[in-house]
Amino acid sequence: MRSVQIVELGKPLQLRQTALPEPGPGEIRVRVEAAGICHSDLHYRDGVASVAKLPITPGHEIAGRVDALGESVTELAIGDRVALHYLVTCGRCDACARGLEQFCKHGQMLGKHRDGGYAQYALAPARNAIPVAEGVGMAEAAIMMCSSATAFHALRKARIAPGDRVAVFGCGGLGLSAIQLAHACGAAQVFGIDIDAGKLAAAHGYGAIPVDPADGAPVRQLREATGGDGVEVALEFAGLPLTQRQAVAALAVQGRAAIAGITHAAFEIDSFGDLICREAEVIGVSDHLRSELVTLMEFTRRGQLDLKSVVTETIPLDADAINARLDALAGFRGHGRIVITP
Repeated sequence: MRSVQIVELGKPLQLRQTALPEPGPGEIRVRVEAAGICHSDLHYRDGVASVAKLPITPGHEIAGRVDALGESVTELAIGDRVALHYLVTCGRCDACARGLEQFCKHGQMLGKHRDGGYAQYALAPARNAIPVAEGVGMAEAAIMMCSSATAFHALRKARIAPGDRVAVFGCGGLGLSAIQLAHACGAAQVFGIDIDAGKLAAAHGYGAIPVDPADGAPVRQLREATGGDGVEVALEFAGLPLTQRQAVAALAVQGRAAIAGITHAAFEIDSFGDLICREAEVIGVSDHLRSELVTLMEFTRRGQLDLKSVVTETIPLDADAINARLDALAGFRGHGRIVITP
């Protein structure tokens, strides 16, 4: 089968012929119909974040049809439409028992530890399959597995409540999902902060109040728009020390900043002015839970989460095309989500 793989860190992905994988006990093989391109894949390609082996097939936003069943798999059938939860967990360790599956002591991730979805076929445990609801497209289901799921998990970690004011720093694929989900959770106001005019327009289209840093410091704009109070919830998806500082500085009394953007760079906090005086919180966000994916699928089926327009482009399983889109992500160019359709 054809697979686009990371062969050497810091080098472009390569199209390679690889063996068709056979499902083991409890596993399924999925014929990939959609695989989202995520900023994390750029980090893996460039060696900013580690992968477990080389070569490896990246891609953790996967949807397709069940193509083969391993031994003892009875809950699925050939041809079923499924999306894949990318966290492969043991289900037995302390973390799994506490409902913290993203911290499983034996956990692995599709596209990072195991071959992922930049290929014609992918393997996963049957328990990782999320049935794709009627009326939900494969591209929508694929990006739901990461960008929407991370956005939803961030909102839940930030304990969003009806009436909260929410600021979303970074209006790419995660941010656009977060804006919609914040409205669905009852937010009174949602602000979208980005330097890209196209992303701000997309955020405005989903009901966010656009905040352009070119018009002045975002924190000042947010405080002016909230009568000086600030926001109860700030979500940071850009992965930049600057926006992480801004997310914390924009908080209201007892506000919560959920940090999901990936960077190894440190950011400064005014511990007295931004935290102590407001009893504010800074919360790390790591991945998501399988149960949240089921909820998201239902949101999408009901029309409460529109992912069709979040998918801005589909491309073939072509190494040059994929590398070009990853290069664009490196420059923070473009908005929405790009999906590979093998």
